[in-house]
Amino acid sequence: MLDQAPRTKDQAMITGRCQCGAVRYEHSGTPTAVYVCHCRECRRQSASAFGISVELPRVGLNVIQGVPRFWTRDTDSGKRLVCAFCPDCGSRLWHRPESGADWLTLKGGSLDTPPDLSQAIHIWTSRKLPGVVIPEGAQQFPEEPV
Repeated sequence: MLDQAPRTKDQAMITGRCQCGAVRYEHSGTPTAVYVCHCRECRRQSASAFGISVELPRVGLNVIQGVPRFWTRDTDSGKRLVCAFCPDCGSRLWHRPESGADWLTLKGGSLDTPPDLSQAIHIWTSRKLPGVVIPEGAQQFPEEPV
């Protein structure tokens, strides 16, 4: 169990899992932002053109099955990020700043209900792959927003 917070009666639970199903989690919080990140590390970890992260309060995450493993890496902005992943299949599950900030990001591909990207904030657009189209009017930043 990680920083679990009580859930209100009307609040929907966000659920997710790794690719093989060994690690499952739920989160009782409300997303504060959805990011589409075009940095090199997000492309590598997602094995795709970008990574999707759903930001939530750190309090509210509960691992309901399995035990994730963690590793810490440097980010393109010079910070350090703690990354949770499944020890069996290697799927990334969530990230949180090493600094102990009060937020984390669930990885979009691990969510049971895919995130709505219509209002996603695109970050590190200076590193997006050629041919990737960012929707007109989408909020975007050439690097990480401050």
